[in-house]
Amino acid sequence: MALHNEVGHSGEEAAAHYLERKGYVIVERNWRLEHLELDIIAQRDNEWAIVEVKTLSDIRFHRPEEAVNRQKIRRILRAADVYLRTHPVKGEVHFDIIAVTGKPGNYQFEHFVDAFSPIDY
Repeated sequence: MALHNEVGHSGEEAAAHYLERKGYVIVERNWRLEHLELDIIAQRDNEWAIVEVKTLSDIRFHRPEEAVNRQKIRRILRAADVYLRTHPVKGEVHFDIIAVTGKPGNYQFEHFVDAFSPIDY
């Protein structure tokens, strides 16, 4: 596995644990259907979070959340549309970004709740 893939996988694992500590139940991780993908789908009470995780060990040049551009958001929204049509959920759905920075064992998290909305795209 390439180093950037290992970093991403480690960050997603840490982000899932972070969400669990905040009271979320992880429903899906790395949900895929053909070319569509969602990193984490989590639920807490009557609230569903579709979470994009971005991990960087070095933030001197840019922040992880900056990689979630308009094109990436559109892909996430397409994937979420398919997921929600095939897995009906009850409750509010929001789209979050978790920016993971640092090294394994010493990660810092920034959780952008309701980071974007389908209405905007």
